[in-house]
Amino acid sequence: MSVGLTEYLTVAVVLFVIGFVGVLIRKNTLVIYMCLELMLVASTIAFVAFSRFNGTMDGNVFVFFILTVAAAEVAVGLAIIVALFRRRQTVQVEELNALKN
Repeated sequence: MSVGLTEYLTVAVVLFVIGFVGVLIRKNTLVIYMCLELMLVASTIAFVAFSRFNGTMDGNVFVFFILTVAAAEVAVGLAIIVALFRRRQTVQVEELNALKN
């Protein structure tokens, strides 16, 4: 039994939708951040699936760059979340809506 393009894209769409809904309804910044990462993984799955379907390496090259940017994003994003927590003592989005002290 072979796994085709449709199955890969179905998994990618389901992961992307879960991440998108999580970003919209969650109130914790760490959970929102994890949902954004889930959406990023869904896009990489789609790139690899299309690359495999077309028999090229283009999608795999895009995935390499996406994962490189994601690693930098994790470092910067978590540093910002830690700084916000130290300053405000919370990671709830409702309480972080003001930019002043």
